[in-house]
Amino acid sequence: MEIEYCTDKIPTADQVIELYDNAGLPRPTNDKERIQKMLNNSDLIVTAWHNDLLVGVSRSITDWVWCCYLSDLAIRGEYQKEGVGRKLINLTKEKVGEQSMVLLLSVPTAMEYYPKVGFVKQESSFIMHRAEWK
Repeated sequence: MEIEYCTDKIPTADQVIELYDNAGLPRPTNDKERIQKMLNNSDLIVTAWHNDLLVGVSRSITDWVWCCYLSDLAIRGEYQKEGVGRKLINLTKEKVGEQSMVLLLSVPTAMEYYPKVGFVKQESSFIMHRAEWK
């Protein structure tokens, strides 16, 4: 199976919504406008394609020299456990460079995954939850 990884091929909101739903990533996929804003305001989007099918995405916000927040990592169900997520993470890290850390908030179902791909669990983070999920 030949997977193409890109940083210059931005998926449509519809493609991302379908991927997030397929991957079980809890995002506001019923709000296409909000998903589009999420894409528009991202600094780095790395995608994985099998022919014309979006099979994975890594979406980040970064300053390119200190930190990179990996806000979304989604892999289509039938492509999970094939190294697609690891490759998207590695390409994200490569693009932001050696001076930048990569950090994220994990969904509960992925807590076991991230240590396997090089992340270190931290106990020193805080969050102010959004007031509106919609």
